[in-house]
Amino acid sequence: MTSQTHSVPTADQIRRAPKVLLHDHLDGGLRPGTIIELAREQGYENLPETEPDKLGVWFREAADSGSLERYLETFAHTCAVMQTREALFRVAAECAVDLAEDGVVYAEVRYAPEQHLEGGLTLEEVVEAVNEGFREGERRARENGHRIRVGALLTAMRHAARSLEIAELANTYRDSGVVGFDIAGAEAGYPPTRHLDAFEYLKRENNHFTIHAGEAFGLPSIWQALQWCGADRLGHGVRIIDDIEVADDGSVKLGRLAAYVRDKRIPLEMCPSSNLQTGAAASIGEHPIGLLRTLHFRATVNTDNRLMSGTSMSREFELLTEAFDYTLDDMQWFTVNAMKSAFIPFDERLAMINEVIKPGYAELRSEWLFQQTAATSGSSRTEG
Repeated sequence: MTSQTHSVPTADQIRRAPKVLLHDHLDGGLRPGTIIELAREQGYENLPETEPDKLGVWFREAADSGSLERYLETFAHTCAVMQTREALFRVAAECAVDLAEDGVVYAEVRYAPEQHLEGGLTLEEVVEAVNEGFREGERRARENGHRIRVGALLTAMRHAARSLEIAELANTYRDSGVVGFDIAGAEAGYPPTRHLDAFEYLKRENNHFTIHAGEAFGLPSIWQALQWCGADRLGHGVRIIDDIEVADDGSVKLGRLAAYVRDKRIPLEMCPSSNLQTGAAASIGEHPIGLLRTLHFRATVNTDNRLMSGTSMSREFELLTEAFDYTLDDMQWFTVNAMKSAFIPFDERLAMINEVIKPGYAELRSEWLFQQTAATSGSSRTEG
């Protein structure tokens, strides 16, 4: 009998498997129908399409276009309809529900409060609206038979000058649903060292932060994020592959930065589909996550922007299983990696791993085993 180790999970098993998401943008995951309804309510008339299906296609095609202008335009539309308390509450609640229905049991969803002030909200009102939305989404998910816990990551924009203010905001709400801090935006020309005051403040406060690094700019961005800023995790980090040399005979040599990242178990928030859109990888089969998994880096699987990439956690794992023949064992490895790397207390992470994630995968493996046993028994009776 073929062992489960060699069995690629079905799409249904992938969907039902417990998953952990560390890198997902709130303004990159709206439902197309919600965007249209919010635009109508708020009098926003610049949407390129007014039918949900067509709008969803437009977002994906714009993100795939290779044009930075069109890609950035996608976020202009989503942020435009996220300027009221009601809109933020709704988007956050729907985010939690959508992730839970996809089998996500723990998620850290990030957003930049400074991008939601045009309607007159304060930074504090933005955070409170999103936090309340996540709690409502968790409640709705429970009613639908799903379990999920969502934490917020507050993001500061790299090109702006509000990072210390946002870091202080994250610290203020650290016991009220905000689990950490991040910086995002264009890497080139905006190194993380521009925001050292924010990172030094968070370290003094014993708080957590991740940094978008190594997606577009490469090794210097990763090095600065780790060695100057002290990041707990790397947002993407895909360009660490540039410090890994694979010889013709298959032998591998790690540079000092890559070795440091692996030795220190620095979590990599990898987003395969998004990386294809931004040119960080040519195809899923060529994505560095394959080699990084083999070399036992602490790689995790994430969605980045579900709307723009037309993806979900299940979709990301489906693509990876097709490309690398990953099994439920591999899925569990990625998921445990992510849960170990979450910005919640150790005992809570351990409980999620031992009481939710491992039992969930064990149940799927036993299901497969019984299916195989039934198939073998049926074959034996036929032959008899």
